[in-house]
Amino acid sequence: MARRRSDKISFDEDQVDETSFSVGGYTFKPVHFLVIGPVLSGIATGIYFGYDAYNRFLDVEANIGVVMEAEGRIQALEQTVGDNDVANLQAQLSSISTNMATILEQQRTLLDLRSAVERATLITDGIDDKLRRIQDDIDSTWDAIDALEKPL
Repeated sequence: MARRRSDKISFDEDQVDETSFSVGGYTFKPVHFLVIGPVLSGIATGIYFGYDAYNRFLDVEANIGVVMEAEGRIQALEQTVGDNDVANLQAQLSSISTNMATILEQQRTLLDLRSAVERATLITDGIDDKLRRIQDDIDSTWDAIDALEKPL
């Protein structure tokens, strides 16, 4: 059966106050559920977050060994940094840079000297060939003079 818009729903206030639920021998009114619902929800939330916090604590406790290993490695790195005198590294790098500049200047000088020596070697090699030819000419001239002095 369909209701018409003109039908009004009416409530009897006495009947609403008398509504109750009976569970396990206890009688509950709707107002009790309005109070018990948020209280039970708060307790359940507290239990959930307490359990979650406890599990997180157990996870942290289980991983503390990893943190302790990392602490040992950090101490070893600090010791290495101290042993290698990293604090004075900038001064050492500056000194090395200055030394490298000096070495490069000396290398340029040596390269210039090497090219001068190569040119001198080429010149002397040419002179050596000319001197051999001149010496050969002188020797042949003396041989000719000796041959003229001693007729056959």
